[in-house]
Amino acid sequence: MSDFDKLKRILSEQLGVDEEIITEQTTIEDLGADSLDLVEAVMNIEEEFGINIDDDEIEGLKTVKDFLDYISQK
Repeated sequence: MSDFDKLKRILSEQLGVDEEIITEQTTIEDLGADSLDLVEAVMNIEEEFGINIDDDEIEGLKTVKDFLDYISQK
């Protein structure tokens, strides 16, 4: 399973949206995530990929591609 597929699964489960609507250009805002949703999604992403996303870096992660780029850098 690719990182993109893993990330789509996490976001879909966390935010209750269909994986089919999630593309690399999809923003977290497009998915209807509020701040609590985002925190929970980030915790799941950190656990799945074995990384730590600093709180100050979360604000810069706007799209699914931003998250993928961040994960690949770690």
